[in-house]
Amino acid sequence: MESDRIKSLDGEIVYPHARRSDFTFTQHGTIVADPYRWLEEADSEETKAFVTAQTAFGQEYMNKYEAKNKFSKRLTQLFNFERYSAPRKHGDYYYYLHNTGLQPQSVLYQRNNLNGDENARTFLDINELEGGKGAMTTWNFSESGKLFGYGVARLGTDWTTLYLMDNQGNRLPDKIEWTKFTKMTFTHDDKGFFYSSFEKPKDVVDGELDMTINQYKHVYYHKIGTSQSEDIIVYVDKEHPTYHPDAIVSEDGRYILIVVAQSCDNLNNVYLVDLEAEGYEIKKDSKLVTVADDFSGQYSYLTNKGTTFYFQSNRNAPLGKIVKYDLARPEEGFIDVVPEAMDVLSISSVIDHDKLILQYTRDVKSVLNVHDLVTGTFLYEIKIPVGTVAGIIGHTKDSDLFIQFLSYLTPGTIYRYNFRVEDESERLTIFKQATVQSFDSSMFETKQVFYESKDGTRVPMFITHKKGLQLDGKNPTLLTGYGGYGVTLQAAYTPQYIVFIQNLNGVVAHAGIRGGGEYGEMWHKAGVLRNKQNSFDDFIWAIEYLIREQYTQPSLVAINGASNGGLLVSAVLNQVPDRIGCVVSDVGPSDMLRFHKFTIGANWQSDYGRPDDNPEDFHYLLKYSPLHTVHKKHPYPAVALFTSTMDDRVVPLHAYKFVAELQHTAGPLTTKPLVVRVESDAGHGLGKPLTKRLEEITDKFAFIAWALDAKWTD
Repeated sequence: MESDRIKSLDGEIVYPHARRSDFTFTQHGTIVADPYRWLEEADSEETKAFVTAQTAFGQEYMNKYEAKNKFSKRLTQLFNFERYSAPRKHGDYYYYLHNTGLQPQSVLYQRNNLNGDENARTFLDINELEGGKGAMTTWNFSESGKLFGYGVARLGTDWTTLYLMDNQGNRLPDKIEWTKFTKMTFTHDDKGFFYSSFEKPKDVVDGELDMTINQYKHVYYHKIGTSQSEDIIVYVDKEHPTYHPDAIVSEDGRYILIVVAQSCDNLNNVYLVDLEAEGYEIKKDSKLVTVADDFSGQYSYLTNKGTTFYFQSNRNAPLGKIVKYDLARPEEGFIDVVPEAMDVLSISSVIDHDKLILQYTRDVKSVLNVHDLVTGTFLYEIKIPVGTVAGIIGHTKDSDLFIQFLSYLTPGTIYRYNFRVEDESERLTIFKQATVQSFDSSMFETKQVFYESKDGTRVPMFITHKKGLQLDGKNPTLLTGYGGYGVTLQAAYTPQYIVFIQNLNGVVAHAGIRGGGEYGEMWHKAGVLRNKQNSFDDFIWAIEYLIREQYTQPSLVAINGASNGGLLVSAVLNQVPDRIGCVVSDVGPSDMLRFHKFTIGANWQSDYGRPDDNPEDFHYLLKYSPLHTVHKKHPYPAVALFTSTMDDRVVPLHAYKFVAELQHTAGPLTTKPLVVRVESDAGHGLGKPLTKRLEEITDKFAFIAWALDAKWTD
């Protein structure tokens, strides 16, 4: 087969052989070639041989950068710092995650009070789960704090096994297998808990990728001390296979909230079970009380005072608001407590019984306000530095609020806000502040700019670089983005970006493009379905801004995105290959005509469209689907696709088929490598051990540095 191997334009690159078939399918009257359909059989011998050959081939180019070892060493130094999560109180103890620096996974600790770490003890060492190959995907305590439930995923997949412990660290015999995308929420009598899952896949083999479509998610109740086979089905919608129900127990323990999402859009329905009316007996046919059932908005439960329930909602309020609903007066419907404001309501929580904490996002920067829960009256603003609040942690019964704060140049600060301190100016104190040796943040600066996209829309972008940067168009520049599902990329200290900036004299930019949540639900909708091109245009115009303002030039631009961001950079690659020097796509979908046929992909149709059911969606997707728009119009830049053998979120067939198509169609017209990196025994990224993360990041940035010819400076 040597004779039919693809070669680069200059003959220097000879790609591994990939069989190209004449397979086609017809959809909505259009014949579509799918020559690499055979790569969808992830565990076939032919696919395994393809992966082995491509992995070895791609690694050659990730090893070409002369300073790769220096990059790895410096990256490890910047990752080696103590980091903590905010403490959460459950019963008599506080719990928090802690990593000493280079531990593969953070460890869950238990402590009696907040006065120093000396009273802390290891409660659960996640590094010991599944022989070091497990990751904790979910965890929760019962209201009393006596029971602890946690989920463990193995080899990076989304399939999770649930376990129980008491608060003294003793494992209970209960074990719930084959759950996915679930919460664990306990009844207040400590007799059982609710969880949700799809049906167990048939004929699944341990260590092999299961790509079965996930349908008919059930909510179960498990009585502690019984077998999983006895669990009670509390809710399932047999008429809508893609609906996603979850159960939440109300703060007073009287109600079960069944929250049903129809897809990945920001809409859900809410039903209630009154346990008091049911005699606190969990039954299959419990009466459901409807709170919302028309998918007219999203409702996130905050608390309830008797029959009055409080939710964060976007119903008729794309920027978000707080509403209440009284079960005793259903005819009144939802009543605004805190109406929609001018800024995006990102996070809300109730602390100290009646304090409503609202985190707003103003031009992608966080603002924290305190309101009265009952009246909605604004009380005051909690003054925090400019940056991103990643979480507000506390409980309705507690007077302590913990604020997790991030920025591009600080590795993490946890603030404690104590409502019991009389002087308001003294309530906010630093509880934990991470520090990194050999990192001087004063050498760098982050600025926010706004640029016009193709249609004149104003788009925000953060740019970080060394102070005193010369705007001469000669700086290696990395642009990232996401632009999907209403998600806002959070500012965060990222060691690999620091190395890129400090040692490669680089620039890192983050564009808040449409499709994300930077400006609320309207911003999200402006970049999805048949508006998806807006996301790509916003990103392309970010590239043009960086070039026009003399930060860089096309040959020095690298673009990178993960998951939906991987789709973003892959689509942009095909649209403007001449404006980019390097593309790295992490675990991104690329076959946009078949994404919905595997695992959880059907739920992405809320953002991408329904290619099987809607001809207009099909033809729109066909115009930008990365797999179907590779062309020979212009030489391509260097491309690296990153995927994992056990990724059952965005299954690896997307990367396999895309790299084969890139090599066949674009390979002969370019001198740059078009490669894939396949991580074994790993998934979409959740819970990946630090050792694997460091190896992957080093490979990625060594490839980028080599492709951009970025020189290392100590």
